[in-house]
Amino acid sequence: MAQLRHSEHGCPWDLEQTFASIAPFTIEEAYEVADAVARGEPDALRDELGDLLFQVVFHARLAEERCWFDFDAVALAICDKPERRHPHVFGAARIGSAAQQSVAWDEHKARERSARSDDSVLADIPLALPALARAAKLGKRAARVNFDWPDVEGVRAKVDEELVEIGAAAGHAHRTEEMGDLLFAVANWARHLGIDAEEALRLANAKFERRFRHMERLAEAGFRKLDELEPAAWEALWADAKHAI
Repeated sequence: MAQLRHSEHGCPWDLEQTFASIAPFTIEEAYEVADAVARGEPDALRDELGDLLFQVVFHARLAEERCWFDFDAVALAICDKPERRHPHVFGAARIGSAAQQSVAWDEHKARERSARSDDSVLADIPLALPALARAAKLGKRAARVNFDWPDVEGVRAKVDEELVEIGAAAGHAHRTEEMGDLLFAVANWARHLGIDAEEALRLANAKFERRFRHMERLAEAGFRKLDELEPAAWEALWADAKHAI
């Protein structure tokens, strides 16, 4: 990485990069790791983990050039953090279950937040998280101080309310706002049901893609063009895809 960033002999593209320009690639590589896990492909997972590690090295090199920290400091910090957060493993504390560990973990992170300038309950929830995942995290954090729906029926009622408000909204900006409120409510409905909304949507996306590709294959086998199909033909292909997949 140091050679790629060498001011005289380095790569022009790498030399132009900044933390901000590299960050989207870092996020993309993390998603590719998740994709390799979902596909159950060990070789792909190995390669994608390497790509993600390269992103860490890139950021660390940029920081080293600014005399902030280097890669060794990054590695040392992540070695120290699990020790602090697992006193039952690395210290004398005793925790008997995963549920107790979750409580202790939340308490430890709360103490870490209180030592920072921003001690909000909502502090340190990454802005770059997918919006659906961040909505669930915001709701979960707020629930720690009892700002939450009392039960799953309460949040379901909120979903129904937001559906009505979208129907009554006037203008694109208003509908956009109400759609956001609906999606936020749905993410928290999923949270109350014990469902990871982001994962559920990924599975739905994957299912739709499988079925649509199946329809494409059926259409191609019948020498038909997708953009020329009538609604009834689409319905028949979709029914076939749902039956097959």
